[in-house]
Amino acid sequence: MTDKKPPYTEPPAAGAPEIPARRGIKSYVLRAGRMTAAQERGLKDAWPKWGLTLADGRQDLEQLFGRQAPCVVEIGFGMGKSLVEQAERHPETDFIGIEVHAPGVGKLLDEADKRGLTNLRVYREDALAVLADCLPEASIDTLQLFFPDPWPKKKHHKRRIVQLPFVELVRSRLEPGGKLHMATDWQGYAEFMAEVMAEAPGFINTAPVATAPFVERPDFRPLTKFEQRGERLGHGVWDLIYRRD
Repeated sequence: MTDKKPPYTEPPAAGAPEIPARRGIKSYVLRAGRMTAAQERGLKDAWPKWGLTLADGRQDLEQLFGRQAPCVVEIGFGMGKSLVEQAERHPETDFIGIEVHAPGVGKLLDEADKRGLTNLRVYREDALAVLADCLPEASIDTLQLFFPDPWPKKKHHKRRIVQLPFVELVRSRLEPGGKLHMATDWQGYAEFMAEVMAEAPGFINTAPVATAPFVERPDFRPLTKFEQRGERLGHGVWDLIYRRD
């Protein structure tokens, strides 16, 4: 129902950075598949302009974008449609996308190149490593986590990215007053997220009492075609927005 997890990936294509091996339980699975010409073009032609790797080290965001501006980071942007739309719609804001699936990275880069966007950078890396090693403390205005893999089986819940250590890491990278915005189309995962956030210190739920712990979908989160189809079928989507105190 969501475009956030394409059903394939491929062996690393020319120009695509390798995903380093990391210890611990991963919240994603890489799958083999084919690359389209547009995706290949994005990785080959646009990656040198906007691609970032762990080897680049700790970033100075003002230097990276050549200006001082709010920075929004999105983890798991899938095929990148909504992130490109946000970057185009908000030229006053800088965006960093993190995604491990090469087709999505290639597609986003190709679209960004066609639209001439300059306020967007991309990592094809493990998001936890990017947060820990590349993004400075108190540097992010908003972190977006839209439709992450729900890992619905109970025995797989440990693979869900929303865990207390992840939330604590996110908080350290948010500016005071910065926001963590999550969305999922799995009610069980939405409730799981709310339970984790209830245990996490230093966050304030922005939901009104009437809908707590959830908020109505804000206008600034683009509505995907899969979400639109889900709404027609009566499927729910749950948004959660928390502010760092």
